[in-house]
Amino acid sequence: MSNELRNFLSLSYEELEELNLNAKQQRKNRVPAHQIQEERLKYLTDEKRIKAVTVMFSDLEGRLHTLDYDKKFLVDSWDNLTFDGSSIRGFTAQRESDLRLSMDWSAFYWAPADYFGDGKVLVFGEVIDKDGSPYGADIRGVLKQYANGLFAENGYTLNAANEIEGFLFKGTDAERVYHETGKFEYVNTGGYYHSLPGDPLRTFIDTVAEVQRAMGFQNEKDHPEVAPSQFEINYTYGDVVTAADQIQLYKLICRQVANKMGFTASFLPKPVVGVNGSGMHTNVSVMKNGKNLMWDPKGEEKISKFGWQFVDRILTHGNDICLMLNASVNAYRRLDPHFEAPNQIKASATDRGSMVRIPIGNEKSSRVEVRSVGPDANPYMVLYSVFKTGLDGDTAKIKNLRTADRYLPDNVYTAIENFRAADWTTKILGADVKGRYADLKQASADRCARQLGTFVKAPEVQFHHEVYNQYLWNQF
Repeated sequence: MSNELRNFLSLSYEELEELNLNAKQQRKNRVPAHQIQEERLKYLTDEKRIKAVTVMFSDLEGRLHTLDYDKKFLVDSWDNLTFDGSSIRGFTAQRESDLRLSMDWSAFYWAPADYFGDGKVLVFGEVIDKDGSPYGADIRGVLKQYANGLFAENGYTLNAANEIEGFLFKGTDAERVYHETGKFEYVNTGGYYHSLPGDPLRTFIDTVAEVQRAMGFQNEKDHPEVAPSQFEINYTYGDVVTAADQIQLYKLICRQVANKMGFTASFLPKPVVGVNGSGMHTNVSVMKNGKNLMWDPKGEEKISKFGWQFVDRILTHGNDICLMLNASVNAYRRLDPHFEAPNQIKASATDRGSMVRIPIGNEKSSRVEVRSVGPDANPYMVLYSVFKTGLDGDTAKIKNLRTADRYLPDNVYTAIENFRAADWTTKILGADVKGRYADLKQASADRCARQLGTFVKAPEVQFHHEVYNQYLWNQF
């Protein structure tokens, strides 16, 4: 059947950008949820060219899941969408499997038809427990509730911007077949900024940037990174939930574009030894009544007392939350001091080996940068743990806390032990969800060699939570 007969929605990139920026402005203006819900349902009803709505949610480890609902069915049944939670790692047991999805209508996206299909729109869902309350293992819902509570109580707006690095490898299944090939093949061997117009890496970056722009990301800069075939595509900050959603969309877009080009976009923190790994530097700030609370022109490094207290709490709990920021066996290869690795539990304006960096800023851009984050971590858990720790954590009575000679774990086993033993991680996640998360990380670790050694082992990739390889998991 020809596309002309189908008559499904397919908008120009310019039209998409306008729609997505308008939706983003509604979120920024905190338009009431019921008003946005009414507007979106009317749009779906009136727009006859939409055939399906893709509902997105993330599991406890941060892997993105999608469900396509027929548009007419969703319009009639959006408040009673059930799914089997026992099929999602880290969610419910089989005996208590029924969960529901609620629509976050403010997190609604129009996506390019050439990468997401004609006649579809995207919306993030919220996982609801059987009793109607937010589901504790849906960290997106936990983060949203926390951010809304802080705004209601203190007038705080939590903002974040993430710099997400990745690698582009030859082949559409480079990660899934790594246990057979034992290697990743670069598409470009240049390096930092070295990519000629029209070469595969530059074409990939340009295309991803175009899709992001159409989806309202408000791009800033993009370029190849230090390692061969490595990339980073930056965009502006957003409120904390939007920022986390955009991380999930960023990785989805990269994978879609790469797949269409015959490549694999990989967000393993250290897929190749001997070159720089990939990070997800996390820039955070807090606003109140339009004022950036991190800024003080007379403060040390022009950071306010509020900002330095935020930093001190992060440093105090650095080992406690390390597993939430570095969520895989492979992530601990990246924390290697030979490759600008941010593995030192200290703060600095210049030393890129510090866990926390204080970037040069002004009244608008002043912020704290947490550098020790892997790109494969659950973005909702990363931002929740960073803000929760920075605002509500303890401050250790350690002499010279910001420059003390302390280091993050160099292996996942130590990180798991620290995470399990810490009272603070129980306060962040609750005992039940904390136990589930630790058990998932332990299961991955137990499938891998205890010593990382000098080359990437097949199980590091084979049993990595972001690599969809259910068959291989069952072969262990």
